[in-house]
Amino acid sequence: MAEKVKKCGIKKEEGFLYFVDKAGDISCAKASRGNKKGGKTKKVLKVGITKEKGYLYFVDKNGDISKAAMRNSGVEDPKKAKKAAKPAVKKAPAKTVKKAAAKPAATKTAKKTAVKPAKKTARKK
Repeated sequence: MAEKVKKCGIKKEEGFLYFVDKAGDISCAKASRGNKKGGKTKKVLKVGITKEKGYLYFVDKNGDISKAAMRNSGVEDPKKAKKAAKPAVKKAPAKTVKKAAAKPAATKTAKKTAVKPAKKTARKK
């Protein structure tokens, strides 16, 4: 789950998208709707947090900066840390079964030729 990084308490306006930019500050941009493109970004609050690799930073519903561990990022979520892996149990080797001898494959030269029925010719009187 998410963990609060910094309390900011900004008020969000409807129709704007709030995010944490590369500099670690809160920025916003007008949200795009249908065929209308979004607006340019503007800084709302200078915070200057340093981002850790493997985490997603966002502005939560209270207007604070939070972070959540991304899946498959290589960073384990401390709340969902798995127990140490148990050593693998060796399985008995599988029994080998002899397969029936394979029939030799047909060669390209030994193609079967289909016998075509003889054509009947009609005689006119």
